[in-house]
Amino acid sequence: MLSHHLQGALSDLRDLIQITESDIADIKEAKNDQQFERLSLKEEKLKSFESKKAMIDHEISTLMTEQPDKDLPQLLNQEQHKALDELKIELSNLRDVNKRYAKFVLSVSNLYNTFLERLVPTEMQGYNKVASKNPSILEVRV
Repeated sequence: MLSHHLQGALSDLRDLIQITESDIADIKEAKNDQQFERLSLKEEKLKSFESKKAMIDHEISTLMTEQPDKDLPQLLNQEQHKALDELKIELSNLRDVNKRYAKFVLSVSNLYNTFLERLVPTEMQGYNKVASKNPSILEVRV
């Protein structure tokens, strides 16, 4: 059963990486709708991975409880060791892809915020920025 959960978790991680790679390609071309459409799929894959990870933890805990005199490496077979190593690699890959995606998201966010600030002037009221009380919503700035 542990091997089954490990393979399922690996599949979910690889799917998440592929979805995030698609998000990166789409954000470069300003295809926001496709990114938003994939959000529910991404959330579903993430929940599935978290569930499988919990099952993996439970299976390993059960193995260790049943055989307390053995260390974890002795309890797992070669296939399970290999799957755990792959899991570490894929988690690292997902982290790297998410970092790349986050850089694009931050850049696009800053760009939109700059445009918005130029189109709709704001002023500070304490620590908050609020739209200017100027009767005209648009103000030409040079």
